[in-house]
Amino acid sequence: MNWRIEWKSLVVISALFPLLSYLPVGQPRFDGAVTESLALAKWYAREHVLLCLIPAF
Repeated sequence: MNWRIEWKSLVVISALFPLLSYLPVGQPRFDGAVTESLALAKWYAREHVLLCLIPAF
């Protein structure tokens, strides 16, 4: 086993767990931000296809 890789994975998981457990899920401001970020990604994907990829073909 390569302990350096295993050790780094353990540190990453140990750091992410408390961070994710304290996310304010259920708060309107946080939920709205997540929803809006997904809507923005959807809009960007549509605009990118229409304005960049279709003219390239």
